[in-house]
Amino acid sequence: MNLIKVLFITLGLTLTANAVNAQQKIGSVNTEEIFASLSEVKTIGTTIDNLTKTKQTEIEKLITEYQTKLKAGQDKEKTLTEANKEAVTKELIAVQTELQSLGKKIEEARAQAAKDISAKQNEMLTPLQKKVREAIFAVAKEKNLSYVFDTAAQESNNLLYTDGSEDITATVKTKLGATATAAKPAGKSK
Repeated sequence: MNLIKVLFITLGLTLTANAVNAQQKIGSVNTEEIFASLSEVKTIGTTIDNLTKTKQTEIEKLITEYQTKLKAGQDKEKTLTEANKEAVTKELIAVQTELQSLGKKIEEARAQAAKDISAKQNEMLTPLQKKVREAIFAVAKEKNLSYVFDTAAQESNNLLYTDGSEDITATVKTKLGATATAAKPAGKSK
């Protein structure tokens, strides 16, 4: 008699667990496709490209200055004779010091440019990422989804099988007012 009771209790728990699992809906979204369809991303890209070009121009000016001073130093070295050895050596030492200083300035400019570009990118992308995340959450709530997996996140995506899940990418794009339709990224198939 106890064995039958245990079987009924176990069967009841299994059915309850299955009913709970049946209520959980799973969805998927391709954030890469969403970002590619947003006009803001093109604006951000243009801004970052322009900033990169500006920084590159500044660095190229420093490199040109370095090359000019290096050539001047090499030309000065060719004038070295026994008679002017002391004066020319002093000048060459000054040129060498100047070149070292310019070399350091170029490296610092490159590091600062990378830092500035990264900061600008973060400054511009963070609000957009928040906006997309909020749209995904809103659509997931509207569709009563328990889980939404990002199919674009290949490295961290543990979900190997998504057939049967609801793809909410188009709905999120509509909610964000994205008008451009970008092609699906190459090599991303599910």
